[in-house]
Amino acid sequence: MQPLIDNARTFGQRPEEFAQLAQGQSPQVLFITCSDSRVVPALITGARPGELFELRTAGNIVPPYACAHPTSEAATIEYAVEVLGVHDIVVCGHSHCGAVGALVRGDDLDAVPAVRDWLAQADPRPTGAVEDPEVAEGVQAHVLTQLLRLRSYPFIERKLKARQLSLHAWYYEVHKGAVHVHSPETDTFEAL
Repeated sequence: MQPLIDNARTFGQRPEEFAQLAQGQSPQVLFITCSDSRVVPALITGARPGELFELRTAGNIVPPYACAHPTSEAATIEYAVEVLGVHDIVVCGHSHCGAVGALVRGDDLDAVPAVRDWLAQADPRPTGAVEDPEVAEGVQAHVLTQLLRLRSYPFIERKLKARQLSLHAWYYEVHKGAVHVHSPETDTFEAL
């Protein structure tokens, strides 16, 4: 913890770098990814403060849209699209994902009921090679499912039809630092 505290103390000593951020934000991209500490969107993309609007959830799950019972995730997505006017949404899964791995393996999550109930929203449950520590196949299928889920949000469907929004599926290899993007033409994840 101490190195984090030390950096936080010196971070604000460059106010000229941050003054313009007080004027507001206008990110072009909503980046939805896992809460995993090894996945750092700004590090992966090189984005500066104000360039990415981020949504981090366990297993980068996009919950079903239900305006009668809104979630913080749905509110974040709606705000990014309707208020900030992002032009692109990236759903980025990653190798060695504990959440997707638990789903692929069918792990017993009764000891962590909040995690179990959250991951139950990953319907259909991703499949893949149970013995693969990278969980690559399962994560990639899961990312594509989350894109389909996004398409079911009425405001996203409307923006897609108007060609005001694009959706992107990424797969990040934490052990290599490599990013792969889904190609609809080949239905494969290819090096970015």
